[in-house]
Amino acid sequence: MVEDVAPQRVWQALSEQPDAQLVDVRTDAEWAYVGVPDLSPIGKRVLLVQWQSFPTGAPNGAFVAELEAAGLTAEQAIYFICRSGARSLYAAERAEQAGFRTVYNVADGFEGPPDAQGHRGRVAGWKTDGLPWRQG
Repeated sequence: MVEDVAPQRVWQALSEQPDAQLVDVRTDAEWAYVGVPDLSPIGKRVLLVQWQSFPTGAPNGAFVAELEAAGLTAEQAIYFICRSGARSLYAAERAEQAGFRTVYNVADGFEGPPDAQGHRGRVAGWKTDGLPWRQG
């Protein structure tokens, strides 16, 4: 079973564990227009691997192969993030099924759930927690 981990705890783990990796599974449109986590303050970079393609939403049939091609191993701690924590949970479960043993889901994702006005990024998530990120 994949554990949900709060963004602040993910940042701490990424900072303290040299082999720990963050994988952003959102679409290229989201990366370009919404932004991505910025791991440069800890000397790392986020790995961008789409779980679904934009604009069709079709599943990425090469998802596991792309993780492997990026050099991820079964022994590494791998944290998966998406907009709200839903797609990243599916991605983490798929990675676990493929043999990656230490996988986690970033709780509330990059933007978190919508607020009362329907806007994301104000309730919970990576951005709301004040963690580093960059636009486009």
